Amino acid sequence: MAARIVFFLWMVLLFVGCKPNQYDPSVPPKGFANNISLKVAYTLGAIEPTLTKVAIPESILEHKDLVYKTIDSTSLKLDIYHPKALKKEAPLIIFIHGGAWEKGKKSNVLHYLISYAQKGYITATIQYRLSGVAKYPAQLLDVSDAVQWLKSHAKEYNINVQKIAIAGGSAGAHLAMQYAYTNSSNSVDDNGIPTNVQAVINIYGPSDLTTEIAKKENRVHRLFGKTYEEAPEMYKKASPMAYVNKNSPPTISFHGTLDELVPYGQSKKLHETLKAFGVPSYYHELQGWPHAMDLSAKVFSYIQYHIDIFLEKHLKL
Repeated sequence: MAARIVFFLWMVLLFVGCKPNQYDPSVPPKGFANNISLKVAYTLGAIEPTLTKVAIPESILEHKDLVYKTIDSTSLKLDIYHPKALKKEAPLIIFIHGGAWEKGKKSNVLHYLISYAQKGYITATIQYRLSGVAKYPAQLLDVSDAVQWLKSHAKEYNINVQKIAIAGGSAGAHLAMQYAYTNSSNSVDDNGIPTNVQAVINIYGPSDLTTEIAKKENRVHRLFGKTYEEAPEMYKKASPMAYVNKNSPPTISFHGTLDELVPYGQSKKLHETLKAFGVPSYYHELQGWPHAMDLSAKVFSYIQYHIDIFLEKHLKL
């Protein structure tokens, strides 16, 4: 019996083709038939993991725990990374961590931050109040204040304020999109600084919180402190897709078809909505991959490959 189980597991792995370091990052990595085969491969260590705990290279300068806001006696901080040799203005990419709005920390996206800082970009990651501390829209207000702090300190860090992308995964992508699409006009803040950004990177983020799945999701309930039945307008107002218009920034989306937490149809519909308004949109649907798919080294490489092309087109170093 044991021999049959081992044989079955090996057949699954051969079927899904999980061979480390043998892939072209421009091509979607082969996924899994279903979540069962995915879990088998994960259990056997057949999925090459992304290195998320990275050291700061000698070539990169880190500005750690910069306070951008103090509220209710809590200091909210952000980190900035850029090449030590940077002498002129460069584009900024702001990465927002995920964690269902209730957990996670800014260092969770360090692998993205360092990778793009090494490519010549300035990168930043922000701390925001989690849903156990404050209810929505506190998270969005924190993102807004962080973006404006970065813009107001642009000269200190050589940030080109005309070339800013905002990015995130999962809940972080939701906040990134919500900020970008609600600030896509020519509005300015109290100091006369434009609030818009020039590009959006959406990695399996929820763009519509009025779907049946979102309505029933306890983590969404905890974000608002109310169920959909108690506050339907709140769910609608917190849905990035509701704010898409002809002035929305170019967007690139990545989503796996095995995502059970945020169905891939969300990013697909977002893509169609953006295109309908004439906004440049790029949608990458990864067959047989789940939520948090960029924990796979193959997927992480694929995502970066296409983000590079997107940024070269819409931000340009």
